[in-house]
Amino acid sequence: MSDSPPEAQPIPVAAPASAQTAATKPQPWKAALPWVCIGVLALAIAMLWQRLANVQEQLAQQSANSLATSAEAKALAKNASDLSRDAAAKQSLLEAKLAEVSLQRSQLEELISSLSRSRDENLLEDIDSGLRLAQQQAALTGSVDPLLAALKAAEQRIARAAQPRLAGVQRAIAKDLARLKAGSAIDVPSILTKLDEAVRAVDDLPMANGVPQRSSKASTPPARAASAAQSSLTLSERGVQSAHAWWQALKNQSADLVRLSRIDAPEASLVAPEQAYMLRENLKLKLLNARLGVLARQNDSARSDLRLAAEHISKYSDVQAKRTQTMLAALQQIQGLLLAGDLPKPEDSLAALKLAGAAR
Repeated sequence: MSDSPPEAQPIPVAAPASAQTAATKPQPWKAALPWVCIGVLALAIAMLWQRLANVQEQLAQQSANSLATSAEAKALAKNASDLSRDAAAKQSLLEAKLAEVSLQRSQLEELISSLSRSRDENLLEDIDSGLRLAQQQAALTGSVDPLLAALKAAEQRIARAAQPRLAGVQRAIAKDLARLKAGSAIDVPSILTKLDEAVRAVDDLPMANGVPQRSSKASTPPARAASAAQSSLTLSERGVQSAHAWWQALKNQSADLVRLSRIDAPEASLVAPEQAYMLRENLKLKLLNARLGVLARQNDSARSDLRLAAEHISKYSDVQAKRTQTMLAALQQIQGLLLAGDLPKPEDSLAALKLAGAAR
C-alpha cells in the first residue's frame, strides 16, 4: 500500500436567500386548477341532467303516443272483426243463394231437356213407366190383367207412331203378350185349402223316435175275434181258432218290443215329448207363414217357408210312415203350384225399350 494523502472533501456552499424564497412560493394557476375542474364537472353534470330531462320528456311523449296508437289499433281490430263477421254472414247468405240458383238452374235445364226431347223419346218413356206401373199392380193383385192392358195400349201407340226403329219394341211387346195369355194364374183357394189340411195333419205326424201304433186288428181282443167266427164251427174248432188268435196277438205284441230303424239325424232320436210338441208347433208356424205369403202374393217367401217345413218334417218325423210321405207329397205339390203360377214379367219389352232409348 502507498502512503498517499487522503482526497479532499467538497465544502457545501449555501444558496442565496432570494432563490429559496422563489422556489417555495406557490403559483396562482395551480391554486385555481381544482376550482376549474369542479366548475367543468358541474357544467357537465348540468348538461347531462338537462339531456336526461329531455330524454325523459321524449319517452313520456312516446309512451303517450304508443297508448293512443294501441287504443286506435284495438278499435280498428274490433271494427275489422265486426267487418269479418258481417262478411262471413254475407258469404254464407250468398252461398245459400248460389245453391238455390244452381238448383233452379238444374231444374230449368231438366225442364228444357224434357221439352227438347223428341216425340219418340217421350213415347218410349211413357210406355216404360206404364209397363212398370202395370207390373206393380199385377204383383199386388195377383192378376195379369193390368199387364195385358198396358201391353195392348203400348202396342197400339207404337202402331200409330209408325216408326221403323220401333219395330223391335213392337215385336217384343207381341211376344210378351203371347206369353202372358198362355200363362196360368195361381189357384189361391186350392193352395190355401191344402195348407189348412197340412196344418191340421201336423198333430198326427209320427216322430222319428216314436213307438209305432198297433194296428186295429192286433188291438182287437181275442174274445171279439172269436165272436166273429162262424157259429157253425164245432167246439174243438172254436178252441183251435181261439188259441190261434191268442198266439197271433202275442206274436204281434212281441214284434213291437224291438224295432230297428235308421235315423239320419242323431238329434231326432233324443227328442223329448215336450220338445216334440214344440217341434209340431214350429212346423205349424212355418205352414201358417207360407199361407200368409200366398195371401200377400209373396210366392218366393211362401216357397221358402214350405221348403223349410219339408226339411223339418224329413229331419224329425218318421219318413217311412204313410202320413209323413203324404204330407211331404202335399208340400211338394203346393210348391209346384206356386212355381208354375208366378206372374210373368214383360222383360223383353222393357229390354227393347231400353235398347231403343240408348240407340237414340
